[in-house]
Amino acid sequence: MTAPARGRRPGDSGTREAILEAAREQFGETGYRGTTMRSVAAAAGVDPRLVTHYFGSKQALFRASVAFPVEAEERVQAAFDAMQLEDDPGRRTATIMVSLLEDHEVRGVMIGLIRAASSEPEAADLIREVLTESKLPLLAASVGGERSELRAAFVASQLVGLLMARYIVGIGPLAEASPEQLVSALTPVLDHYVRGDWIEGSST
Repeated sequence: MTAPARGRRPGDSGTREAILEAAREQFGETGYRGTTMRSVAAAAGVDPRLVTHYFGSKQALFRASVAFPVEAEERVQAAFDAMQLEDDPGRRTATIMVSLLEDHEVRGVMIGLIRAASSEPEAADLIREVLTESKLPLLAASVGGERSELRAAFVASQLVGLLMARYIVGIGPLAEASPEQLVSALTPVLDHYVRGDWIEGSST
């Protein structure tokens, strides 16, 4: 009888995604500290050595699990690009922002991120590091103008606040609002943060 081949099986391209899916669910439900490489492997139905093979450490696994899918990254970039347009940047950005939050996969990633960051300092440090290195600088560059980093941070606060109030806490009227209503409500707020003169008097 021929012995089974060791190592990575050919054609097993879905293994990494299965691990990531299990990791997102566990990080979201049990937090960073309560999630282990072994528990993720068990949930994904794979050998724990494969988790180490693909990601190396729990920190690296967490970083990968809070990254957006490729399609979502493209939509995030579209939102950044929309902010540079003079033709109603607030509405363009609000439309893309709401469409991202209404996407089950993207929302799952973000809910896991927010829950982990709000409950565990170690996870919060990792998330802050990821955002500081990637998303916020791109957002600030897209916002442009005076105090672009502060403006970008306020735009991000709208995204986080909406995610928490609508999808995690589930505040009644907000949870029941249609995507069109959300876009209409967010548009003037984002316009104010991106183009408003509320920073008057602050240093550059």
